[in-house]
Amino acid sequence: MTAAGSAFSSTYSQAREQFLAAADRAGLAVESRPHPLKGRDGETLAIDVARDGPPDAACLLVLTSACHGIEGFCGSGAQVAALRDDDWRSHAARHGVAVLYVHALNPFGFSHWRRTTHENIDLNRNFHDFSKPLPVNATYREVHDLLLPEQWPPPPANEAALMQWVAAHGEAAFQAAVSGGQHEFPGGMFFGGTSPSWSNLAFREVLRAHGRHSARIAWIDFHTGLGPSGHGERIFCAHDDPATFDRASAWWGGGGRTPVTSIYDGSSSSAPLTGMMWSAFYDECAQAEYTGITLEYGTLPMMVTLQALRADHWLRLHPEAPPQLAAQIKRTIKDTFYVDTHEWKAQVLAQAREALFQAADGLSR
Repeated sequence: MTAAGSAFSSTYSQAREQFLAAADRAGLAVESRPHPLKGRDGETLAIDVARDGPPDAACLLVLTSACHGIEGFCGSGAQVAALRDDDWRSHAARHGVAVLYVHALNPFGFSHWRRTTHENIDLNRNFHDFSKPLPVNATYREVHDLLLPEQWPPPPANEAALMQWVAAHGEAAFQAAVSGGQHEFPGGMFFGGTSPSWSNLAFREVLRAHGRHSARIAWIDFHTGLGPSGHGERIFCAHDDPATFDRASAWWGGGGRTPVTSIYDGSSSSAPLTGMMWSAFYDECAQAEYTGITLEYGTLPMMVTLQALRADHWLRLHPEAPPQLAAQIKRTIKDTFYVDTHEWKAQVLAQAREALFQAADGLSR
């Protein structure tokens, strides 16, 4: 792929420009689905889609970025680098694999440096059948008020109470309680919504338009924020099906490489989640054999990451916060999900490139 630094951007607008330019250089048409709101600088927001390969290809690889808005700084860089990588594009074409680049699933969060959508929804907790009862996260109820105190930084009593809860239950239980997804507190953390978000509906439209002619579909969704800095964990993203897991492991974890982890057996750095986005592939492309992973790049320790997210959610609830404090919170949240160093970016691109080649090889077998 291209030199590490040049594929990455410092703003959503720049990332979008780079993606559109890379698609144009590759001779690919771009479909844009405009977002109803504007970005932080008044810019147009959109999900941009570029397809590299014939519309009737039997094998399709879907690459998505910015499911969790601010994490798009990483995912966009990987997509731009892939579009510029002629060797990669030739490899996919020779193997009969069409590649669908879906840039900025959550452009609002990307632009505004938030993890959530404009509805304060965690997109990867929003894929439910909303005609049925939603999951209940009773443990989140216990910590909601502690997570979002009236003032920031939190007063010592608040921090002491929260740390007491963590000491009593453990960090893993705290991570699961907070991040697993909840549907009762619209202003709270990891809110899964009570109806499909704009991004949910738009992504389903993309899959219907591009995925219904394929017999085999693979998915790589780029994320950041969990695990050791720079390490790209391959997290299994599908139903708890042994055959699908074995296929994903053979593609992305075989031959002594980094193993594919799973929320189902506890091997993943992610807690068990509900309403995950991969379910859309089963809903919209039921004819296809589906195999998917999240490529999750580590940044900072989990408790540090959750603290930055607490601050960002608090800021959304307190728009009257002093400008200096608001700016500090926003800078911290960006630094938490995007490590702006040459070393980290190089790690991102090297592991992304390997995963792309592995996906094409697996799909074509």
